[in-house]
Amino acid sequence: MEYLLVNNLNFHGLIKQFLLVKKISQRTISQIRRGETLLLLNGYPADLKQLIQPDDKVILRFQPEDNPLLEPNYQPIEVLYEDTNWLAVNKPAGLSSVPGPSNRTTTLVNRVKGYLINQQATDLVPHVVTRLDRFTSGVVLLAKHHLAQSMIEPQVENHLLDKRYLAVVDGQMKVPHALIDLPIKRVLGQAKRIVDGQGQPAQTEYWVQKAVVGQTLIKVKLLTGRNHQIRVHFSHLGYPLTGDQLYGGSQNLIQRQALHARQLIFSDPFSHKKIKVVAPLPLDLQQLVGQTFNYDNLKNVFSG
Repeated sequence: MEYLLVNNLNFHGLIKQFLLVKKISQRTISQIRRGETLLLLNGYPADLKQLIQPDDKVILRFQPEDNPLLEPNYQPIEVLYEDTNWLAVNKPAGLSSVPGPSNRTTTLVNRVKGYLINQQATDLVPHVVTRLDRFTSGVVLLAKHHLAQSMIEPQVENHLLDKRYLAVVDGQMKVPHALIDLPIKRVLGQAKRIVDGQGQPAQTEYWVQKAVVGQTLIKVKLLTGRNHQIRVHFSHLGYPLTGDQLYGGSQNLIQRQALHARQLIFSDPFSHKKIKVVAPLPLDLQQLVGQTFNYDNLKNVFSG
């Protein structure tokens, strides 16, 4: 792939500094230095120490990406948004996001590689930007090439992605809106996480939508992105997610954690536009919410 940058900023200086101004990552600059990515200035090969003038054009030419160890899987995916740089999909509950020791062939990433092959894409390494637990459904964002991944990394590292979830928890919550600010730590040798003063900072904001005896429907916004963050925070408060066996949730209404990544908003570093992606609620959560909270019009309840 090629990426064109025009010096329309009246910038005078080294190409390297221009690339940094344009939010090109140090990783990509290192690839240019090693000769893995070709740098062109006004159509001619250049190096990072050359000077750039106003209206000059810089092209970054990348080698096609592939990982022969990543096996494609051709099961279907539900595409929510797609352009030349990004792919957002609706991950079903029960599907692992990335390959691991127990499953290296049928994960979401394997399916996305199969999808890209069918699309005759030249870059065949899906870069996961947002990852979900196996039994959490909803929006997953992937970068189609490593430049897109590197350019969105600052938003990930600075917690600038706007990630909204819908969840059902056990118990009748009394506080309608709050910010949970509790550090999370991994339990050594276990998949489980706990709230612990020695853990990583973690912030979760929530809004109660409806509470009945035994269950509460909530909207959640992640202000940080720790593993199991929503599950740990609400379990610690005494309101585990319904169906979440690992953290003590009841099993009689649904057989997986009642958690859905409903909406993602991010700033596209290429177009500088806000992109909003919304994932429809899966059938099991529609039934849980409809039966438990007597909601007839889910579209209005879960809009935005």
